Amino acid sequence: MSDTLVRSEPAIQSSKAPAIDMKLEVVVLPVADPDRSKSFYGDLGWRLDADFIVGDAFRVVQFTPPGSSCSVHFGKGVTSAPPGSTQGYLVVSDILAARDQLAARGVEVTEVFHNAEAGANFQPNGSSARLNGPSPDHASYRSYATFTDPDGNRWMLQEVTARLDGRVDPAATGFASVNDLASAMRRAAAAHGEHEKRIGHHDADWPDWYATYMVAEQAGQQLPD
Repeated sequence: MSDTLVRSEPAIQSSKAPAIDMKLEVVVLPVADPDRSKSFYGDLGWRLDADFIVGDAFRVVQFTPPGSSCSVHFGKGVTSAPPGSTQGYLVVSDILAARDQLAARGVEVTEVFHNAEAGANFQPNGSSARLNGPSPDHASYRSYATFTDPDGNRWMLQEVTARLDGRVDPAATGFASVNDLASAMRRAAAAHGEHEKRIGHHDADWPDWYATYMVAEQAGQQLPD
């Protein structure tokens, strides 16, 4: 007990210091056959960053999904977890387009669904608690599709277009890809059309309105009228 107290004191003191960035860079996937997994993730269109082999006991393969700042590792000698025991989220801005793109690449992916009850997205495929189609209001965090890799590692697509308040630094706005930026601009354009209907005339300052809308949407803040 005393040892625990001694070690906890620096942690209490350090809580007053500025937090050090800890960026999630890599998630390790347990797989049985690295070459099979390399082929699968390559066919998904993920970027191959590395394939290092050291003797017969160690190999690490790194892939990065499009637009992601986090990568995956798999190989040999990188984890003792059983193959197929990992689950991850892939956030997309258009769940229907993302699902169709995976299917076009030959991936066995579920139809898009939304939950009839909390946690249904974690239930097995075919659960009656999953309702077909995206969330009727297309609200962020509520539309899903799932697929697995050859070992059974499970990936869940989740549509997110507006983050909940507090989950994004409002002072820093960024888009991971051209597709994400284009989708955000289309949503801003549609909302701006409604804005012009309300004010009854063309809004010459539409670039400022677009920028305000896109920043607020991403940060989960109140959208402009």
